[in-house]
Amino acid sequence: MATSTSSLLVLLAAAATVLAVFPATPVSAALPDIKPLLSNPWSAFKNFSGCHLGDERKGLAKLKDYLGHFGYLPPQPFNDTFDADMERAIKTYQENFGLEVTGQLDPATLAKMMAPRCGVADVINGTSTMAKSTVRGRNLYSYFPGQPSWPRSKKSLKYAITATSETTIDRATLSAVFARAFARWSEATTLNFTETARGSDADITIGFHGGDHGDGEAFDGPLGTLAHAFSPTDGRFHLDAAEAWVAGGDVSTASSDAAVDLESVAVHEIGHLLGLGHSAVEGAIMYPTITSRTRKVDLASDDVVGIQSLYGSNPDFKGVTPAPATSSREMDSSDVPGALSRLSTRVAGIVLAAWLALVLESW
Repeated sequence: MATSTSSLLVLLAAAATVLAVFPATPVSAALPDIKPLLSNPWSAFKNFSGCHLGDERKGLAKLKDYLGHFGYLPPQPFNDTFDADMERAIKTYQENFGLEVTGQLDPATLAKMMAPRCGVADVINGTSTMAKSTVRGRNLYSYFPGQPSWPRSKKSLKYAITATSETTIDRATLSAVFARAFARWSEATTLNFTETARGSDADITIGFHGGDHGDGEAFDGPLGTLAHAFSPTDGRFHLDAAEAWVAGGDVSTASSDAAVDLESVAVHEIGHLLGLGHSAVEGAIMYPTITSRTRKVDLASDDVVGIQSLYGSNPDFKGVTPAPATSSREMDSSDVPGALSRLSTRVAGIVLAAWLALVLESW
């Protein structure tokens, strides 16, 4: 009996050691490559996994272009060398998105970079619009530099859908989608929005465009930059006509894996039209990325506090809807390595438990 007990203690000690090691060794570190959920303009970034300061890799200039487009690097002709400026830019990117700040192109960072997103920059004139504020505590909303907004005296804004020739969505459906999207913000604030048929009468103009459309912010095809909007009081809101937009029904069951929910993107871009920058809160409407076949239309508390600080609160506002549990379709691509790691740990535990059961039964 003493021998059996001693052997059992040894086995249990070994089991504890294995279970302790698995969580500390993420599967992502062992993956030779990153697999984007779908092909998009940034899919080739997966080839840069593990790149760090001093490396030279063909194609890094394109990733520098990405960082430059979203404000992390100043505009310039880029080369394929991983230099100190690039390392600083990646650290800022990692800080903004709540990633481990390594300054290297690790799997989690690359997965986030490959996710479809808003075309508005995260860093404007050298200032991060996603910086975590110690003054506002847990509220991570942000504004454009200078905090532009519509005049407090202007409570009613008119919008017009002015460019639809490049989309197959009919006008009535578009009107319904954008009316719902604007209503999300009017419910929380003192603002009201009305559609007008004439662009010349509108404060805000909405249109679908492809590629270079004259505003210096060219679109890049499916699942890259989905849309962009300008800060107050510019009023321009542009959507990439190349996206597989879903304007009705359940986007999660759409026939195309590249389907993008139009209302979700519209709610986000209207936040920019009203003066909000990007938020570091992943559940917020103003978070920069959204995956395909995902619907995200309800304002989070971070969005509400931010917009009410600009325009005041609607006395009839009933508060935010609690966020539902994250489904597999709502998981951001940056969560994939972590999810694999957690799955690996659970599988290891199950296998180990089964092995111990067999050993004990044989005694």
